[in-house]
Amino acid sequence: MKKCILFDLDGTLTDSGAGIIHCGQLVLEHYGLPIPEKKDMRWMVGPPLRVSFPRLQIPEEKTEEAIEIYRYHYERTGIFENEPYPGIADLLQKLQDDGHRLFVATSKPEYMALEVLNRFDLTKYFEKVCGCQRDGVRDKKADVIAYLMQYVQPGEEVVMVGDTVFDVQGANEHKIPTVVVSWGYGVEQDMLDAGAVAVTHTMEELYQFLNK
Repeated sequence: MKKCILFDLDGTLTDSGAGIIHCGQLVLEHYGLPIPEKKDMRWMVGPPLRVSFPRLQIPEEKTEEAIEIYRYHYERTGIFENEPYPGIADLLQKLQDDGHRLFVATSKPEYMALEVLNRFDLTKYFEKVCGCQRDGVRDKKADVIAYLMQYVQPGEEVVMVGDTVFDVQGANEHKIPTVVVSWGYGVEQDMLDAGAVAVTHTMEELYQFLNK
């Protein structure tokens, strides 16, 4: 059966961790806060910044300011510390050729997501790219999915593809199954505990699962 497939971006389509973590460290440096090692900040890839920054001990009243500082750095350098996972373009091409409808559902600001996808010539595979807005509208993955559901026709099968519990939890709110990938930034068992229906370890495994 042809499906509507909602892809997460960071950690699923592209490996953007280096830029996200680096810019997170620059925000911490700005506020004179302790800066963890990069390996201890991998969890930053996936959740909205409004979720991440409290965990980094940034005061609540500084959250919006910290987001602007982060975006200032990310738009200039962090966005380029990024690359598609090997084989992702071939996967998307095959799924498109098979007649599936492809979408992007990301917590990254929509304009940034489009810039990343355009940079790597991936935009052409997707009917719609949806992310959050600068003012925090659609900040949560469930809100992004809710927006995209207007493009789904009654009776169409929908599946989410992601790499963190945030993808699984967001899809759960809409009773959408999530298949997760192991090459991203989530913990496999955490994602299974959250309700992921499968973990795939290669592009071919993901392709075969989506064509069931």
